[in-house]
Amino acid sequence: MNKKALIIIDIQNDYFPGGKFTLDNSEKSGAKAAQVLNHFREKGLPIIHVQHISVKDGAAFFLPQTKGMEIHECVKPLADEIVVIKNFPNSFLQTTLESELKKREIEELIICGMMSNMCVDATTRAAGDMGYKCTVVHDACCGAGLEFNGVKVESTEVHAGFMASLGMSYAQMLSAEELTA
Repeated sequence: MNKKALIIIDIQNDYFPGGKFTLDNSEKSGAKAAQVLNHFREKGLPIIHVQHISVKDGAAFFLPQTKGMEIHECVKPLADEIVVIKNFPNSFLQTTLESELKKREIEELIICGMMSNMCVDATTRAAGDMGYKCTVVHDACCGAGLEFNGVKVESTEVHAGFMASLGMSYAQMLSAEELTA
């Protein structure tokens, strides 16, 4: 039997209304992440929260010692839940995430969080490359609108594109309803 853990990536205040980098669907996807979190709590399965703290010069959000860098109330960690601090999009890069997973002999990751087009993508790809079986809870994630070479892409299209890409070979895609049924 695969031992699995929930990884909740960067569901932090700056991504919500009033934050420094508000995402279009943060409240809706945050509620879905809370549904998944509650399911894992009820089942007594391992939960790891990942919190980004920006230390790069010129960073505009997730700044140290700000309300914006705090994990959002909808998925607030309990005292016994692990919080991994990261400074890069990939949640494994220079963090304790891998050692926390190895300690618990985790083989399968259920991943949700923000942003689909940055940290969820980077972490899922890294996890897949490291041999973890990955499932992304697609409606418990959201992305940012982007622009490239004069072409504007709406946040829902960015999210769909990244979920489709990850779903090709890196992760199974499930909704919160499907996962918690």
